[in-house]
Amino acid sequence: MNAYESACHYFANAASVMDLSPNMKKLLLTPEREVKVQVAMKMDNGEIATFVGYRIQHNSARGPMKGGLRFHHDVDADEVLALASLMTWKTAVVDIPYGGAKGGISVSPKSLSDAELELMTRKFVDELQDVIGPDKDIPAPDMGTNAQVMAWIVNQYEKYHGFNPACVTGKPLELHGADGREEATGRGVGLLTEAMLQKFDRPLTDTTIAIQGFGNVGSFAAAYLHDHGARVVAISDISGARFDSAGINIPAALQHVSRNGSLDGFDAEQQISNEELLTLDVDVLIPAALGGVLTKENAADVRARYVVEAANGPVLPDADTILHQRDIVVLPDILANAGGVTVSYFEWVQNQQYFRWDLERTRAELAKTLIVSFEKMWAIATEKHIPLRSAGYLMGIGRVGRATVLAGI
Repeated sequence: MNAYESACHYFANAASVMDLSPNMKKLLLTPEREVKVQVAMKMDNGEIATFVGYRIQHNSARGPMKGGLRFHHDVDADEVLALASLMTWKTAVVDIPYGGAKGGISVSPKSLSDAELELMTRKFVDELQDVIGPDKDIPAPDMGTNAQVMAWIVNQYEKYHGFNPACVTGKPLELHGADGREEATGRGVGLLTEAMLQKFDRPLTDTTIAIQGFGNVGSFAAAYLHDHGARVVAISDISGARFDSAGINIPAALQHVSRNGSLDGFDAEQQISNEELLTLDVDVLIPAALGGVLTKENAADVRARYVVEAANGPVLPDADTILHQRDIVVLPDILANAGGVTVSYFEWVQNQQYFRWDLERTRAELAKTLIVSFEKMWAIATEKHIPLRSAGYLMGIGRVGRATVLAGI
């Protein structure tokens, strides 16, 4: 089952509970626009290279479309479509006035020099500038992209359209980015993990946590949870996983990665594999790296009682069924990692108003938005006796569906 098939599976489950008509299902699943472009450029060595780029704009019923831009060698049309549809439901779940989109280029960024990366980004914008913008489709950072890439995008876009900081989010502060945007996704994961555990009368101070992935999302989630008293016993990145039964020294791990670029060489009680981390005997497992890491082959071996999807699609549908049968609570990606798009919305609002919030206000607004959405999701799941994922899709599909019907075709 590929990424889009997984997304359709979860949509279909919720649609059956809602008793959506076949016509409405087709309308809500079909993307409004699919763009595939050739990005041709001269490399540093003088050779001509051609990359394939995508931007899929899924739904605009509730507002301009919003979604990340990823540079990764596995990017393809199916993955981008799956993530674009997820963004439609995700923005509706947190009730911000956006639709869903996603984009990317099939490339390994580490294979490019900084000059080549910049040129590729600008060429990509040249191809997309007429279909994106602050009132159409607003890109943001994703896997393989960052604030610097967003800075190149806004600069190139403004060559066509004049001063337009709201055309993209996740920008550096110097180019009208939002204070708190970089930490937003990981901080949201921490906030929601805490909120979920409170439903089971579990304080963070009495909780062990394993986090697969120590990039932007995983590291900020780890920092939040560590600072609020949780015992983070395992973290990992491409160099493997580190385990410490007494708890990882998260500030030291952050300093090590800042100096060395990865966890390689970081001292811990035990070094294990990323796969072993997934089956540790902990209270909470947080997959914060790639999608599809929990499958029907390893779901039965998961010993955590709670799984928080910090990554997009880390639990495949077959695995999700197994976890549900085993009474393992899964906080789905449709809300768990929505902190990033929420603060992207705050950044867009500030850019539109030419007014900047301070970090304290951003954090307060983020917490309020996520907790209100979580409480609504929890109430639906409890009332209808369905998993949190199904409740989230009911929220998202319901809001998009109602907006579509009210506006008319």
